[in-house]
Amino acid sequence: QFRQNEISRKSTHVLGKILVCKTRIARQANMQNIIVDISISSDEWLKIYRGQTNLVNARSRDGRSIQFPANILSRYTTHSGIQGSYQISFNDDGKFQSIQQL
Repeated sequence: QFRQNEISRKSTHVLGKILVCKTRIARQANMQNIIVDISISSDEWLKIYRGQTNLVNARSRDGRSIQFPANILSRYTTHSGIQGSYQISFNDDGKFQSIQQL
């Protein structure tokens, strides 16, 4: 990481766009990823949708407990609920960055 940042600083004098590109690479290196297997029935998802809860508690494949906003799963909703494996990315402060179905 330090080396990437160092390269970015040196590149700043050559071409500003190189700094943007290399800064993005350095930031991605700081992101944390966690993989969870999720199975939420349509009845349970309906409770979430209606606002009875807004958080999902899960255990990652590596054994960590994770809690995240339910709304990040919305685009993966089917008639049978939500099933699948997902990679959730977050920054060093624990702030959600992205989710991807595996």
